[in-house]
Amino acid sequence: MTIFSPIDDRSPIILTVPGLGGSGPSHWQTLWEQSRPDTHRVELGMWDTPHRNAWVTKLDQAIRQAQAPVVLAAHSLGCLAVAWWATLAGQTFGTPVAGALLVAPADVDRDSAPAELHAFRPTPATLLPFPSVVVASSDDPWMSIDRSEDLARGWGSLFVDAGPQGHLNAASGIGWWEEGQALLDRLLDTAAERSGSVRTTAEARSLLAVHATDAAQAHYLGNASPKAAQKTIKSTQAHW
Repeated sequence: MTIFSPIDDRSPIILTVPGLGGSGPSHWQTLWEQSRPDTHRVELGMWDTPHRNAWVTKLDQAIRQAQAPVVLAAHSLGCLAVAWWATLAGQTFGTPVAGALLVAPADVDRDSAPAELHAFRPTPATLLPFPSVVVASSDDPWMSIDRSEDLARGWGSLFVDAGPQGHLNAASGIGWWEEGQALLDRLLDTAAERSGSVRTTAEARSLLAVHATDAAQAHYLGNASPKAAQKTIKSTQAHW
């Protein structure tokens, strides 16, 4: 578990940001909310007919009301809501959002994208003003692995190839998703010092690269060599 105690008001809290249709009872976001006292869902509403501005407004309200550093754990279309919030909010680096885990982002720009996703076009391609990790599956029907890596590069995110696990949702059979928890806890450790103060951009980038690589190597690669780990975990060298 993370070093941050849920009763320490200087510690980051985790806000989950579901995608189209919300996250059901077996989704890892729901399971995290139920098992972690530091984790809460952003109720975006309009789950089946999402509107970009409405979702971004709801997300902004949740972030502002948190009264603590925030780490976002977004899935699918929720990743686009986070990217649009970052584009429109104009926050300084690392505050109020101290980091984000962006899982299986949806490709809203592809020709075959459902009409419900069109309101989120075009996908923002600007650097995110907080440390972030993009996790993608090699057989995700919503976005190709190459497109996911390009997206991570544009956002300045560390990129994690999770292998063939579908859309990294309940249907993937990952349950509580311990691998994701490991990445989240590394991100929390990166986001702030034990005192609760936000790290500098250089510190955050360096620590996130080390922490996320360690977590992914342990969970996705077992005893694989560091060279193999480097092929799975790719740093975009973000200009933070």
